[in-house]
Amino acid sequence: MAITDWPVDERPREKLLAKGPSALSDAELLAIFLRTGISGMTAVDLSRHLLSRFNGLRPLLEASQADFCDHLGLGPAKYAQLQAVLEMGRRHLQQSLEKPQAFTQPEHVRRYLSSQLRHLPHEVFACLFLDNQHRLITYEELFRGTIDGASVYPREVVKKVLSHNAAAVIFAHNHPSGVSEPSTSDERITHKLQQALHLVDVRVLDHFIVGDNDVLSMAEHGLIN
Repeated sequence: MAITDWPVDERPREKLLAKGPSALSDAELLAIFLRTGISGMTAVDLSRHLLSRFNGLRPLLEASQADFCDHLGLGPAKYAQLQAVLEMGRRHLQQSLEKPQAFTQPEHVRRYLSSQLRHLPHEVFACLFLDNQHRLITYEELFRGTIDGASVYPREVVKKVLSHNAAAVIFAHNHPSGVSEPSTSDERITHKLQQALHLVDVRVLDHFIVGDNDVLSMAEHGLIN
């Protein structure tokens, strides 16, 4: 039976318009993205099949182009469309941080950092540069590789902070292992950066660690002085 033959309140698009996107299952949301199914399968059937093959929505969204296009009903055009949708989501979060009230809601920062760093297979150390009212000036990835004293250089961070005329910063890096707990190296480099930035009167507000299912705040855990 085609989706157009389903009861109106069971059709994904109509259901979304009537109840909002949060009311839809992963398969229903994916079906709206796919728009059409394939021979013998509706868009919802195909979505369920794909979610089963990828073991969930997140692995599908983060699949490489080769893996994505190697499945029924998917191809380069759909991959490009998906990447555009994901990038729009990231930019929406970026712009939400640019509003003056953004830092009254730390969850916005968590979501943004997660969208930027969670999917990366390698460690990235990044910084949110803030003005004296703690509004975002810019976000920038500073270093790649294992985050320790040998790969994060306080002198370079200070130069970047001064070049952006930042009054405060929030650091972030990801743990590709998926565990968001801070390591001894994480604590050590954070303290080194605090000491270096204190000399130029710049505050370190927080250091977030992006794991698989969580974004840990070192400030909330009492690890930022």
